[in-house]
Amino acid sequence: MKISVIIPAYNEEDVVVDTIDQVQRRSGNIVTEIIVVDGGSTDRTVEHVQKTSAKVITSAQKGRGAQMNAGAEQAQADIFYFLHADSIPPVGFDQQIIEAVSSEAKAGCFQLAFDDNHWLLRSYAWFTRFDVDTFRFGDQSLFIDRDVFFTIGGFRDNHLLMEDNEIVRRIKSDCSFTILEDAVVTSARSYRQVGVVKLQLIFVLIFTLYFVGVEQKTLVHIKEYILQQ
Repeated sequence: MKISVIIPAYNEEDVVVDTIDQVQRRSGNIVTEIIVVDGGSTDRTVEHVQKTSAKVITSAQKGRGAQMNAGAEQAQADIFYFLHADSIPPVGFDQQIIEAVSSEAKAGCFQLAFDDNHWLLRSYAWFTRFDVDTFRFGDQSLFIDRDVFFTIGGFRDNHLLMEDNEIVRRIKSDCSFTILEDAVVTSARSYRQVGVVKLQLIFVLIFTLYFVGVEQKTLVHIKEYILQQ
C-alpha cells in the first residue's frame, strides 16, 4: 500500500514549504506523492510549492473540503492522508498509517499537539486521545482508504466550516476509525493572533450553532464578525 499526502492551502507561503520538507523527512518510500491544493492564494504559495518536489494544483472552489476533494481526484495511492499546511506529522507517520489500515482500520487520525505551551491548548490537545466526536477536527490530520473515501462521497463541498468533523462522523457510521498514539504538531498562530480563550470560545460557539442547524454562510459571517471585534 502507498500513501498520497494531500495538503489544502490558501495564502500559506510562510509555512507550506517547511510542511512539505517535514513530510518528506518523516516518511519513507510509502509516500509516493505530495499534492498541495491551492484555493486561489494571493501570496506566493503556489510559487514556493513549485520549487519543491510536491505537485500543486488549483481548486476551482475555495474551502478546505472542496480543495481536499480536488486533491483526492488527482491522487494515485491506496490511502489518502489529509494534512493542514501548518501541521507537522510525527516521525514514521506513514508506517503507522499502513499498520493501522492493515489492522482493518479503514480510517483514522493522530492525536494533537500545539507548538505553544499555553495550558488551555495543552488541555484541549490532551482530550484528542479520546474517541469522542467533539474533539475530531482537521488539525489532527486524517488518513482514509481510497475506496472508502469515494464510497462515502468525500468531503462536503458546501461546507466552509466543520468539514473535517462532519466527514469523521460519516466514516464512523460506515467503517472502523482509529486514533493513533502519536501526535501531529500544529501551529497555534491563530490562537496567538486572536487570543487563546477568545478563539476557543468562538470554536465552541460555531460547533454548537452547526449542530442546531445554522447554515454554513451564516456560521462564516458569525465567525468573521466576532474575529473583527
